[in-house]
Amino acid sequence: MDAAGKKTMNISISNAIQEGARVLHEAGVAEARRESGSLAAHAIRRDRTFVVTHAEEPLESAAIDAFRKLIDRRAAGEPLQYLTGHQEFFKLDFEVTPDVLIPRPETELIVEIALELLKDDLDPFIADIGTGSGCVVISLLHELRDARAIATDISAAALCVAQRNADRHSVNDRLILLESEGFSAVDRLGPFALIASNPPYLSDDELKDLQREVRQEPRAALAAGTDGLSVIRRLLSEAPRFLRRGGYFVFEIGFGQSSAVEQLIDRRVWDLLEIREDLQGIPRTFVLHKK
Repeated sequence: MDAAGKKTMNISISNAIQEGARVLHEAGVAEARRESGSLAAHAIRRDRTFVVTHAEEPLESAAIDAFRKLIDRRAAGEPLQYLTGHQEFFKLDFEVTPDVLIPRPETELIVEIALELLKDDLDPFIADIGTGSGCVVISLLHELRDARAIATDISAAALCVAQRNADRHSVNDRLILLESEGFSAVDRLGPFALIASNPPYLSDDELKDLQREVRQEPRAALAAGTDGLSVIRRLLSEAPRFLRRGGYFVFEIGFGQSSAVEQLIDRRVWDLLEIREDLQGIPRTFVLHKK
């Protein structure tokens, strides 16, 4: 069938996925078949369930072309989430673009901990510093229906993504987005019941050795100076001014940084409540209480 949009009978969804998986495997992609299936679903604008239940259905030539282009881009190192434009985080689906860090499962710890700490607070006011896609603050507002929040990011482009995600999940009426480096634009807002942050925490040396996919993510969301602690150091110094007495600061750290971060904590200001480990047993999330 030579007309545009007609079906190419010898290439089914299953055949295409096998072809894509082979290309991705040769390119060193770890979960080649799963990612090939995700890209097939995206190319035909269907979900993974459709792909599984209609595996033998033939594909239209336009869909095959679109799929192969996606496979080539993924094989070249472009992250899957930037290709599909989506990433699930804490039960919600978030838009992601190359303007924002890709949400990761370990960052869900910030949301889990915040919900535990705020469970008895009737109408908490929350700040998310360095919000990126907005996944942390939007997840909190989605769970805490009486909460209000501000979220900051140094990137105007990232804030546009966060705004679309806030609209998507119907929390935009309780969220203020601010273009700001750290707390610089927060000014008289607050005091907050809780401040959350997934700050940049990669050192200069770590940046040199990043996986090719991570190198595609915005450098400003990753880089934190010679020791990887420049942003955390600043947040620890500035956060107390914006927290109410008894408020909480919950933030993520990088691999191997736990001891160094602990040394940065001013015990006259903070009680260290917990350093929570992720599913791999890596110390990942600090929980501080303002005295």
